[in-house]
Amino acid sequence: MTNTFITCDCLGSQTIDADRLAKATGSAVTRPCHALCTDQIDQAAAALQAGDAILCCAQEARRFEELADELGVSPAPTLDLRDRAGWHDGSGGDPAPKMAALMAEALLPAVPAKSVDIVSEGLCLILGPAETALQAADQLALHLGVTVLLDPCETVPDSRAHDTVLGRLRQARGAFGGFEVVIDALQQITPGGRGGFGLSAPRDGAVSQCDILLDLRGAPPLFPAPEKREGYLRADPAHPPSVAAAVMAASHLVGTFEKPLYVRTDPLLCAHSRAEQTGCTRCLDLCPTGAITPAGEHVSVDAMICAGCGACSAACPSGAISYDAPAVEQTLRRIQTLASAFLGAGGQAPRLLVHDAHGAEMIRLAARHGRGLPTDVVPLEMPALNAFGHAEAVAALAAGFASVGLLPGPGTDRAALAAELALARAIAGADSVDEIDTNDPDALCEALHAASAPAPLDVPVRPLGSRRQVARQAARALHGANTCLPLPEGAPYGAVLVDTGACTLCLSCVSLCPSGALADNPDLPQLRFQEDACLQCGLCANICPEDAISYAPQLDLSDAALSQRVLHEEEPFACVECGVLFGSRASIERITAKLASHAMFASPEKLRTIQMCDTCRVQAQFRATDNPFAGAERPRTRTTDDYFSKRRDH
Repeated sequence: MTNTFITCDCLGSQTIDADRLAKATGSAVTRPCHALCTDQIDQAAAALQAGDAILCCAQEARRFEELADELGVSPAPTLDLRDRAGWHDGSGGDPAPKMAALMAEALLPAVPAKSVDIVSEGLCLILGPAETALQAADQLALHLGVTVLLDPCETVPDSRAHDTVLGRLRQARGAFGGFEVVIDALQQITPGGRGGFGLSAPRDGAVSQCDILLDLRGAPPLFPAPEKREGYLRADPAHPPSVAAAVMAASHLVGTFEKPLYVRTDPLLCAHSRAEQTGCTRCLDLCPTGAITPAGEHVSVDAMICAGCGACSAACPSGAISYDAPAVEQTLRRIQTLASAFLGAGGQAPRLLVHDAHGAEMIRLAARHGRGLPTDVVPLEMPALNAFGHAEAVAALAAGFASVGLLPGPGTDRAALAAELALARAIAGADSVDEIDTNDPDALCEALHAASAPAPLDVPVRPLGSRRQVARQAARALHGANTCLPLPEGAPYGAVLVDTGACTLCLSCVSLCPSGALADNPDLPQLRFQEDACLQCGLCANICPEDAISYAPQLDLSDAALSQRVLHEEEPFACVECGVLFGSRASIERITAKLASHAMFASPEKLRTIQMCDTCRVQAQFRATDNPFAGAERPRTRTTDDYFSKRRDH
């Protein structure tokens, strides 16, 4: 089914060239309405009933959803052409290429989101001073199953409207629908008897579960990045409006909720550790919520804790963790579609502006009340800005964008963004990738209108593959195939350097290399290296017993990086008995010299066995008078008669 774009000039405030857009997108584009959401709502109704419409008005999406519900049909997708392309100050430039790019992006097939159901039965634990916590409990008792944890020095209330316990919280873990708390000095109410309630004997290490944690202590949070921990609500007990807002939010956390699955993992690709040696820790260092933890030779992501910031995906050198909401492949496809459609519609030197939901609101305000975006700035909204890393930025430049601007929002991890920004600049050039750090819509517009981008790539390329493959191919398109780019420390690309004077060719590094970048030669004592496969994870340097390995962060774009080269080799040693090559001459001579004074190798015959291959060494030991394989005479097998004879003797 071919989609039809239903356009509207919004009371004549924007110009839409329907014929040109139809030619550029290959889809049907209606003549623009004047007031699609009011006077011409019948045209929206007809489009909804036809079932193939994309309504080019995101502002009134709720109105169109209500109309679809009245008609008993499925709601149509909406596209914001007006704020992102139609409304601008008219200072120059043609908005049609950008409109065509946004329409082409809207035609990409939607990828269904992955999620898991979380069931909350409304079990809520309230922490805090008695005055505030008990008042909050009274308000929530009608909606949730409430338990209040008070300090042991507090007085137990004279009410059983909700559960109250005394104790000290030792630990809390988990997330919405599955919190687990450990309480020391726990005392529960003994409800019987006259007078005040009695208390049970204190008990340490009590474990309990709840769905919601309402923290009114005014103390440091129980979790890292507390604002990202779903089901964990905090408020300052000295600020009643904050407490009221937290109580209101808690009252709605009952039922079944969808939890998005933000990332996907492939443990086989993970370079975290091998043989109890730690290697790559990039994702562990970046995760703000603590959702990523070591799990043997790889890492594990707790989907219930993961808040979907995307920093791990951008930083992972091997692709073991990748963003999946949407997938990395979908993001690259969006970038390439925007560039291709913009250029195909006659536009030149487009600039990409990457933003999140906060940035989208800034763009709407700038369009309505300010200059709006320049006509050559194409916005790309990401659910999490940190998921847009160096690979995506370099791919955008290779696809035809002249520059890439990143607009961080309040939820952006600035440290992770800075690292990816530095890497992207090192690969693509400092003038090609920039950060626009402002919360002012007018300042955003002024910065974009004043900026001048470098010339875009003459012949755009749109590579496919993993993030590493895309980054490498895009960098080759930007710089050519005979370039080696120096990169900042900690980059996931680079060479392994070996101190040949210290290396003994023990090949421990080869056995631990998770990507196969380091390899041996089964026929000769050699250490070989393939640079494009190296993750710079640190495992080989950590395991080297001679500290002979170091790193050179760089991106070698030549074909030499795709093949193995010899880092270190030595002359092979020939077995003194059969002449078969084994080991290296330097290592055999070094071992012989060190063991010459050892008591076990005092005789020349014993010392000579060190210079034999495995087969000849076994044969020499077997023929020796003190054959270690020889043993005493095997005992005679006992029979039934032997046992009976022994029994008669006794």
